[in-house]
Amino acid sequence: MATIYETTMSPSKRELVTAWLPAQPWYRETGHEPELIKAGGFRLDDPEGEVGIEFMIVTDRSGATTYHTPMTYRGRALPGGVLIGTSEHGVLGLRWIYDGARDPVMVARLLAAIQGEAEPQSQNQSGTPDPTVTGQPVTEGPLAAIGSVVVADAPAGTDLQVETAPAGQLILRINRILQPDGRAPAGEPGPPGLSATWRLPDGTQVRGLVATFPGKG
Repeated sequence: MATIYETTMSPSKRELVTAWLPAQPWYRETGHEPELIKAGGFRLDDPEGEVGIEFMIVTDRSGATTYHTPMTYRGRALPGGVLIGTSEHGVLGLRWIYDGARDPVMVARLLAAIQGEAEPQSQNQSGTPDPTVTGQPVTEGPLAAIGSVVVADAPAGTDLQVETAPAGQLILRINRILQPDGRAPAGEPGPPGLSATWRLPDGTQVRGLVATFPGKG
């Protein structure tokens, strides 16, 4: 189980995302530098205990757009990964922080969470499940990710072609800009995917899909 340390990161995760976000195809230009405020998020555990997995949700105050940035934290470089930046962790030392959509560990755990085989965890507390994050399976029974490749990076989100066993190829979309879907914060069954809650700038809690399967459900 991942341990969340009460320590510093320099630069902070928010500072790294603020610098990285404007170059991404889903960024909505406002004419100003992003002013990101925390809106929500959660974590998933890596069974091997090697990779930190966080789904950060932030709102750009300058444009009132809510962005979803899944990230992985590693103790060494990931060949072929898309680096958001590096940061000095007060306990663990230098960490490489990657866009989670291109990290096979995150993709595998995301699919497991959707299928109900991995329990989402609090973003801020060790060993604390987050019941507000709920999965709706895309198929019955266990489903394992064998490999994945990004096939589209667009304003709608990042589409991954995921090779699974036993279901074969699936298109999994990571929503990069979040939209409330109108359901109550407690959630009700929806289309296949993973949904979470976040806060609007006025403090209202809303719910929406952070990952889904286009054309299913």
